[in-house]
Amino acid sequence: MHRFSTRVRAAMALLVLGMALPWSATMAQPALKDQIVGTWSYVSVDLIRSDGTRIPLFGPNPQGQANFDSNGRYILMTARAGQAKFVSASRMEGTPEENKAVVLGSIAHFGRYTVDEANRTITFHIETSTFPNWNGTEQKRPFTVTGDKLTWQTPASTGDGIAEVVLKRAK
Repeated sequence: MHRFSTRVRAAMALLVLGMALPWSATMAQPALKDQIVGTWSYVSVDLIRSDGTRIPLFGPNPQGQANFDSNGRYILMTARAGQAKFVSASRMEGTPEENKAVVLGSIAHFGRYTVDEANRTITFHIETSTFPNWNGTEQKRPFTVTGDKLTWQTPASTGDGIAEVVLKRAK
């Protein structure tokens, strides 16, 4: 019978231990920036008031997508589902009420984004938005990625609570 050296026995023990660990335990988690790259569809956009009540800001079934590329560029478009069509066939001839409904029922912006891995925040460097006051601004938001779900929070424009955006990875 052969006698193994202490080093060989230790190496074999490590090999056996490594084979016994689940695959996920041996793989490092991808960087947060890499986890958000791709196309995401909206699940909800809710105002969460300080008393815990939730108000869907774009209705119960918001429509839209968020796209993040690996070069740090993004585009977001969010809209209320079921918006009424304009009476006119031309978008340039909407009534004041029709135009107001579109403004209140949608938001879009694009530009560059950066991810702070340590603080788990994403910063949108907004180049252009359908709300012109955001043009040229930066907005930092804490976020999480859990499987195929991306969630971030935004301070509420009303000053009472936060807006929570939940997206799912588009298939």
